[in-house]
Amino acid sequence: MFVPLEWTPLDKPSIGDYFHMAYNILTPFCLIKLMERSKQRVSPTFTLLCVLVFELGASMHLVGDSVNHRLIHLGFQNHLSVKDNPIMKELKPKELVKSFELLYRYDEEIGHLMWYIPFFLCLYLYFLGCFNKSSEVIACTISNTRTGLAWALLAIASGVYYWYLATEGQIFPLFLFTFVTMLFTHIYKTWQGHLCDYNGRFLLCTFALAIFLTALWSIWLSGDAALRRKYPGLFYIPEPWAYYTLHLATR
Repeated sequence: MFVPLEWTPLDKPSIGDYFHMAYNILTPFCLIKLMERSKQRVSPTFTLLCVLVFELGASMHLVGDSVNHRLIHLGFQNHLSVKDNPIMKELKPKELVKSFELLYRYDEEIGHLMWYIPFFLCLYLYFLGCFNKSSEVIACTISNTRTGLAWALLAIASGVYYWYLATEGQIFPLFLFTFVTMLFTHIYKTWQGHLCDYNGRFLLCTFALAIFLTALWSIWLSGDAALRRKYPGLFYIPEPWAYYTLHLATR
């Protein structure tokens, strides 16, 4: 949206698409390394299966998201459903709209679930390995006191990133479920006499920050009637891109 259209014609991948391709390569690699370093032993086959499902879902999203962003250049409005968009009403034949709805479903529903379920599952399994005996955690905490500022800055950046995933990906229920599961695991492990190490506390803090930011985001946009129509239901979590096309793109 912020790069001249002449640099990335509509029939070519955008700069954001190339970053997304890099993400689809680097993130599975990071997940594999994360699971290898986890103290919670996980079957390599299971890890590979999670990564494969993640890769397939993220690739679905890449294609759908790329087309969606190109459509925005043509007047597509993210705060409206596919069939209610003005440019879709002008398509001939009318049945062609169904193809775009299918693309949207692969992107926003199937792709996101296949992307985020294995992603958060891997994070939770890693979190399970972040508990040690009290003496070991205390010693580790003392040795890492100098990293407090860097830890806090990275936690803030990660929290903002998870906020974007939860809102733009429309997977807040899954995100909240993962956080609650981690929280109950933390309580149970602490009751058993095991304390959470730096890495585990980092995950908890970033998830908590993301939920806090999501709550602020929803409260801030609670009076927006157009977004309310687009996002009905128990969880009112508008997408940032929908807010952009509704309030910022037309300025």
